Amino acid sequence: MPKVVHFELPFDDAERANRFYADVFGWQLSKWDGPEEYYLQNTGGDDEPYGIGGALISRGAAVNSGGTLVVINVDDLDAYVAKVTAAGCEIVTPRTPIPGVGHFANFRDTEGNVVGMFMDDDNAA
Repeated sequence: MPKVVHFELPFDDAERANRFYADVFGWQLSKWDGPEEYYLQNTGGDDEPYGIGGALISRGAAVNSGGTLVVINVDDLDAYVAKVTAAGCEIVTPRTPIPGVGHFANFRDTEGNVVGMFMDDDNAA
């Protein structure tokens, strides 16, 4: 089955966007030497090769500047909702159960993108 292998989150302010994703989710983005202002991240980390690779991309260079929802799997949704809120972001969809699957919440990041967070929970109701 085809798998998602990459994502791009548009930004208006590279420093602000990089700081937000580093502070809240621990991502360490690296500047790409290509023609666009582009910061790469493998969310799987060094010993987890199956994480989805992604990037922050200048909004003007983004193919789709806001139509795709990226969802980040987290181990404690409430803790991450608190981190996102503390970072000054708006929660646009509060914690919501998906019965038998888990819970999700969506937020608007520092660049205006809506991003999802998901926590597995077989007992969600």
